[in-house]
Amino acid sequence: MRAALFVTCVNDALYPRTGIAVVRLLERLGVQVDFPAAQSCCGQPQYNTGYRHEAEPLLRRTAAAFAGYDHVVTPSGSCAAMVREHYPRIGRRAAEEGRGSELAELAEDLVPRVHELTEFLVDVLGVTDVGAYFPHTVTYHPSCHGLRSLGLGDRPRRLLAAVKGLELVELPGAEECCGFGGTFAVKNPDVSTAMGTDKTAAARATGAEVLCGADNSCLAHLGGILHRAGDPMRTLHLAEILAATEEDPTVEDPTEEDPLP
Repeated sequence: MRAALFVTCVNDALYPRTGIAVVRLLERLGVQVDFPAAQSCCGQPQYNTGYRHEAEPLLRRTAAAFAGYDHVVTPSGSCAAMVREHYPRIGRRAAEEGRGSELAELAEDLVPRVHELTEFLVDVLGVTDVGAYFPHTVTYHPSCHGLRSLGLGDRPRRLLAAVKGLELVELPGAEECCGFGGTFAVKNPDVSTAMGTDKTAAARATGAEVLCGADNSCLAHLGGILHRAGDPMRTLHLAEILAATEEDPTVEDPTEEDPLP
């Protein structure tokens, strides 16, 4: 099977090891992974701040970059949700404004081919045990986009539960937003920080070593709060846990000091 990696701009700029982990994981499972170099931002920041027209060129660019691939895999629920939930809306609005059906047709072609990583593993590859080994105590934070927009359900937890050596502990109030919300954190920093502080307090109460998630944007927010508080808990993308094996462990020990943006 051949798939394209949609790494996203946040991962490319700040968390490249997440993209590397996705490639390691998928190749171990027999998937040929391509990285179309023409990919760029999906347009979520523009769209979320009301600049719908400015997001349209990024829809076109994304559709062109991933043309011809049966599967497009991304380690970001928020970017997957942007494509699957908002690209069709952008296309419909353009058509309603009398600007033709091009954007709607591009979205219609792209949307069914885009998978968040855990969806791809569980629904397309049909696996929950990916052969991972991670001897740490982990608690999982479900991001809002994955939980509410994509309906990931228990897919991430099923994957984590199958990891050898991993002890998965429940996160109190797991379904509550962490407060990041992309541009929400910029527009409402005090509220965002308060929500993130509540979330990290709940994570600390579990006694876990690692706070895991499937969106590095949320983990950057939570990791920053933990870091500034001098807390030893570390944040780690789920892909990095799933990529780790006894023979080829995660490159960096997540319990050690980790520089944060």
